[in-house]
Amino acid sequence: MYVWFTALAGLAALFLSFSRKLFPYFAQDCTYILRSIKLGARLTKYKKVKPFYSIVDCFLDAAKRHPSKTFLHFEGREYSYGEVDGQSNKVARALRAAAGLKEGETVALFLANEPGFVWTWLGLAKLGCPAALLNFNIRAKSLLHCFSCCGAKVIVTSAELLDAVVEVLPTLREQGISVYLLSEACNVTGINTLLNKISQASDEPLPRDLRANVSIRSTALYIYTSGTTGLPKAAVVTHERVWAASFIQSVCGVTSDDIFYINLPLYHSAGFLIGMGGAIERGMTIFLRKKFSASQFWDDCRKYNVTVMQYIGETLRYLCNSPMKENEKNHRVRIAIGNGVRTDIWKEFLNRFGDIKVRELYAATEGNIGFINYTSKIGAVGRGGITGWRDWPVCHSETGLLVGKVTQRSPFVGYAGNQHQTEKKRLRNVLKKGDLYFNTGDLLRFDHENFMYFQDRVGDTFRWKGENVATSEVADILLMAHGILEANVYGVKVEGHEGRIGMAAVVLKEGEDFDCLDTCKQVCNYLPSYARPRFIRIQPCLEMTGTFKMKKVRLVEEGFDPAHIEDPLYFLDSEKKTYIRLTETIYRAIISREIKL
Repeated sequence: MYVWFTALAGLAALFLSFSRKLFPYFAQDCTYILRSIKLGARLTKYKKVKPFYSIVDCFLDAAKRHPSKTFLHFEGREYSYGEVDGQSNKVARALRAAAGLKEGETVALFLANEPGFVWTWLGLAKLGCPAALLNFNIRAKSLLHCFSCCGAKVIVTSAELLDAVVEVLPTLREQGISVYLLSEACNVTGINTLLNKISQASDEPLPRDLRANVSIRSTALYIYTSGTTGLPKAAVVTHERVWAASFIQSVCGVTSDDIFYINLPLYHSAGFLIGMGGAIERGMTIFLRKKFSASQFWDDCRKYNVTVMQYIGETLRYLCNSPMKENEKNHRVRIAIGNGVRTDIWKEFLNRFGDIKVRELYAATEGNIGFINYTSKIGAVGRGGITGWRDWPVCHSETGLLVGKVTQRSPFVGYAGNQHQTEKKRLRNVLKKGDLYFNTGDLLRFDHENFMYFQDRVGDTFRWKGENVATSEVADILLMAHGILEANVYGVKVEGHEGRIGMAAVVLKEGEDFDCLDTCKQVCNYLPSYARPRFIRIQPCLEMTGTFKMKKVRLVEEGFDPAHIEDPLYFLDSEKKTYIRLTETIYRAIISREIKL
């Protein structure tokens, strides 16, 4: 008997060893599939159950289970689930009384990362009101556009962003938009204070009837994404999409005992949906930071016992570029969830900071397709073919345009108030007559093991500092500068940096010189720092296609090296607040990182 047992054990060991060689990702594939099936069943249940069970109901259940558990750490203070629940009730009652909010009415949140953002959104959700999450870097024309496309009649903002609101206040008042400030006092006519009203409101639970008509297909959020129109597009995020994004943490193996570090802006789908939404779904604790700090990151992780972090490619690069310390592996971080990290940075990150499971993912706020690299294979954004979604007409190692089939289970809702841009994202009759696909605008390739690799973006946008930049919006601002007749904006690569930095080729009006000061003034006044063109190239004329579209490919390839470009080149000097001539000395300082971009 013992002999038989030993023989069977030996055969089993041999089989496992053979399986690992033949199917090296078998165990991880099985884990991923089982988790996906379990979460899919939950989503199906939420679609059918009445009344609809939303992410807010999930938060309320967590607040009942453990009201004293810390939900948020922020700037040295702790806020429990119970406290956040009570504060969100007060916000909901205050806004309902002051603004007369009703179910289905959209409210714009123009706030930085802070606890007030969290409980204001929760309060709105308890009223059944969708929230439009505004990028706090936008100004003037872009800010006004965001209201018009989502239909918001109320905006909630904070004192630190008051100047940006005051700049457009006359137009807001003309359009009947009410502004509420998270402050006790304000001396600006036309702006209502909100904190005093919140402090006087009751923190008693709100009746569920206030959101009785909310369903899984109802709009939960508007999250803005940059596009080729040059102005932000309001991606419609349904409650179904909120649930799907919140499940990503679970797929990555995050539990309720983890502590999640959010330093990405909450107006982003990554910070809000994956970060905060996922934390609510898990019933866990969040450490929230106003903005990312490489110098403070690991100290924060150690102080607050962070176990899961979020990143974009830039985040990991900043950490790898920070001065080395002796205690870099002295932390409890075990999982990193994000996107956009370069292969070399990925490797360096692991070497310096320890065995952290990097869960690189691919997704788009408005898209209907996404995937996760649950195996930690360096460089890949996901693994296809495992659950049968891949139907691309490309071969292994070939690059192709990623498109997602539009079905009832994977819909593409589109952009609010912009049917033209919504239709541009739809591809018809792709593989057969009558089919419909979502065009991601991204080029990917897959290898012989079905791992997916991001290659590049298509269209008139580029990405810098983790943000999408619309070239036509930047061009419009440049044309406001004195002496500029035409502008062709594009992104160029800089060695050692993620993404592409902004550059523009411009044609000057006849008889005019390049006005360094005024051009700097216009881009700094109207564009966020990541969208400002750091390099300007003066050309006698812009090269056009046969259909009068500006050519960019050659300009992108030539970059900004003055040794190889005869045209005059200028560099935006942030300290001097002007454009200066780009010399070979300055170019070398940029390449060697003596000058920070």
